[in-house]
Amino acid sequence: MDLATIIGILGAIGFVVMSMVLGGDVSMFYNTPSVLIVFGGSLFIVLANYTMGQFFSIGKVAGKAFMFKIESPDELIEKAVELADSARKGGFLALEEAQISNKFMRKGIDMLVDGHDADVVRATLQKDIMLTSARHQQGAGLFKALGDIAPAMGMIGTLIGLVAMLSNMDDPKAIGPAMAVALLTTLYGAFLANVIAIPIQSKLELRKDEEELNQRLILDAILGIQDGQNPKVIEGILKNYLAESKRQLDTED
Repeated sequence: MDLATIIGILGAIGFVVMSMVLGGDVSMFYNTPSVLIVFGGSLFIVLANYTMGQFFSIGKVAGKAFMFKIESPDELIEKAVELADSARKGGFLALEEAQISNKFMRKGIDMLVDGHDADVVRATLQKDIMLTSARHQQGAGLFKALGDIAPAMGMIGTLIGLVAMLSNMDDPKAIGPAMAVALLTTLYGAFLANVIAIPIQSKLELRKDEEELNQRLILDAILGIQDGQNPKVIEGILKNYLAESKRQLDTED
């Protein structure tokens, strides 16, 4: 569970709602036409940009911003060194029974056990990295589209409200509801984009970067094991994937 995403979004919503409560009657911030224009309109425009399957996966995609389990690079380096040591002592067949939780690493090790050439291993794993990155990018793109569209729908609602207001200047009772549509659609659009869509998009892009970094680390580890490199040499190479401060701490240990 990613507490940063949960606390950040709920905290932002909480402060917005608190300001509404302190401002008086909360019901004045609700307007049905504005909700339909911004929330309904934005979702249908996002749908128009994607396939039905991609659109209806939006909930599952969003879930990765809140619930996403991934190994740290430190854990992967430790496992890679362990596998390199086993391969050096017992050959690639000794890796067949190794306990490997990471599916990408398991796939690479299985290719070594099956005797594939280094070029085949590299090409296959690089293709997997590219496809995984593309899937993550597509998910983030859904929320980027929502973040781009919501303010525009808010502006459309504002224009609708202003037209309605100007066309009823002779009826004071009609000015208030029209003005509410004009202002609240802008509010809803900004809220949907900046409090919901953009933070989720940013977190999904971070997930993509994290997984791609891990997969590239694993690729280097697999190729190093296949080349028969010393486990200590492999460890030194893989530690380049860590932040410099983390590398210094590991060296001191």
